[in-house]
Amino acid sequence: MSLVLDRTSTVPSSAGGEGKLYRAVVTLCFALFFLLLPALAAHAETNIQEVKSKKGITAWLVEDHSIPLVAIRFVFDGGTAQDPAGKEGLVNLMSGLFDEGAGDLDSEAFQQKLDDAGAEIRFQAARDGTYGSMRMLSEVKDQAFGLLKLAVNNPRFDQAPIDRVRAQILSGILAKERDPNKIAQQHWLRVVYGEHPYARPDEGTKESLATITADDLKAFHNANFARAGLHVAVVGDIDAATLSDKLDEVFGDLPDKQTLAPVSDIVPKVGRQLEVNYDLPQTSLVLAWPGVKRGDPDRFAAVLMNEILGGSALTSRLYEEVREKRGLAYGVSSVFVDYAHSNALLAITATRFDRAVETLSIMRQVVKEMVETGPTEEELAATKKHMIGAYAINYLASSSSVAATLLELQIEGLGIDYIKRRSGLINAVTLDQVKAAARKLLSFDPTTMVVGPPLH
Repeated sequence: MSLVLDRTSTVPSSAGGEGKLYRAVVTLCFALFFLLLPALAAHAETNIQEVKSKKGITAWLVEDHSIPLVAIRFVFDGGTAQDPAGKEGLVNLMSGLFDEGAGDLDSEAFQQKLDDAGAEIRFQAARDGTYGSMRMLSEVKDQAFGLLKLAVNNPRFDQAPIDRVRAQILSGILAKERDPNKIAQQHWLRVVYGEHPYARPDEGTKESLATITADDLKAFHNANFARAGLHVAVVGDIDAATLSDKLDEVFGDLPDKQTLAPVSDIVPKVGRQLEVNYDLPQTSLVLAWPGVKRGDPDRFAAVLMNEILGGSALTSRLYEEVREKRGLAYGVSSVFVDYAHSNALLAITATRFDRAVETLSIMRQVVKEMVETGPTEEELAATKKHMIGAYAINYLASSSSVAATLLELQIEGLGIDYIKRRSGLINAVTLDQVKAAARKLLSFDPTTMVVGPPLH
């Protein structure tokens, strides 16, 4: 679990009536933006622009001038998989410190400047990248982008904020030590990924956190924050020429290339069984198979197969057999877990401890039938229709989701025209291809985790 600090802009009470009025206007504008964003989403397919700055920084832009707001989202390749051995949690700790002082501004002064600009800033560590985002009123974008520049280029990493944020993370680690599911999850990662960096906890350990210094944070920031590993998406009230200038302002002074440790590709281990015994009223079940990469030619066939198996919460085979027919679980699903160096397909549920064996058996039987016979033409047609129709709602329904979608398309190398091509790619998948995907992915004996009382 990564530490996420999301600071909502406010104006201090000392700002008086004008400050309160300005804060109300900011809040209203953000609310209106989310209410009116469906109109923007409807045009997202045709209005994605590629903007390239004078210093060679590329961003994807969806322009919309109907509401005076701008949202930017970006990521630097790397992430918690880059944590040095013995200093696990470094990237996660770093992500909590970018708005804790930058340049000549200490933590309090930086926060005050954010409040004055009416901007929201956020950073988050993930397995394969360090993400950042900012939302601002377009009329104060100069001040907001100036603060973003400071945070990206000159974070202070002062000792007091380091100690405070480290204590917050440590509190979460200590809480997880008493949570059976969190303990089991860490066992699971070691079983599935072995000694690979993906097996390590993003937040680190009590021991590793204690070793991380300001110099460690500065060194990683210098190695990781570089133009070659940067992806940017922007949505809102800003034109391409202005954005080009802002890209150079915020990111143009960064080093050209990253210095990252190599991370090997890994296929999740299969055929293992992990039982983590706790006296719990419910038993959690997880089954794992190898997945398929986003750019793989078989990807859409695999995605369609998974939607029929357990991806669609209310219409999937797993939901029908486990929940609807037998009432064994409140929910059951299957999902792809995609990292830069590994891909997995998981089936997940939780059931009464005395029905765990039965539930696990039914899940295995549903998977077996998918392998042996595959879906029907009717299932495939309905799933295609759903996947095409629900895309805008699921991925283009707000400024944040539009920016996040554009960013992920860049990371996956799917092309700026992907949203236009997506329906055709889905409709081109044949029933035979979906059946082949089921055989390819699900013929393995999965790795299974059971968390709860001993099976009986």
